[in-house]
Amino acid sequence: MNPQELAAKVGEVIGTSDWVEMSQERINQFAEATGDHQFIHVNEEMAKMTPFGGTIAHGFLTLSMIPYLGANGGAPRIDGVKMGVNYGGNKTRFIAPVRAGKRIRGHWKLTEMVEKRPGQWQQTCEITIEIEGEEKPALMCEWITQYFV
Repeated sequence: MNPQELAAKVGEVIGTSDWVEMSQERINQFAEATGDHQFIHVNEEMAKMTPFGGTIAHGFLTLSMIPYLGANGGAPRIDGVKMGVNYGGNKTRFIAPVRAGKRIRGHWKLTEMVEKRPGQWQQTCEITIEIEGEEKPALMCEWITQYFV
């Protein structure tokens, strides 16, 4: 679809991803990559003694899953995109912890799609990452992506 057609979908949910497991292995790999080895993420025995009852994913790991979830989220693709870049976020809230072994998925609601200059479009989405079987989502954010066509 072209950018103008996508802009007509402002206010709509434009994609929902498949469920993805947040395994302890994934959490451990993220700890290694970032140097964040806080026990609530990597020490299963110590984490059992916390209110979480076990290890939890890093909030930034959950946030970093957005590109992966988005790639299989079924959102419309813009025709002729040469490049897409993350521009940043206006709001990010970590609402509920993701326990190791739980599954998450993302929902994308298009809140804005504007042409910043010829061939450069800025998309803003409200993204909600939910946890399977839980009432509260893991996180909500307002994320901005720029597309060059």
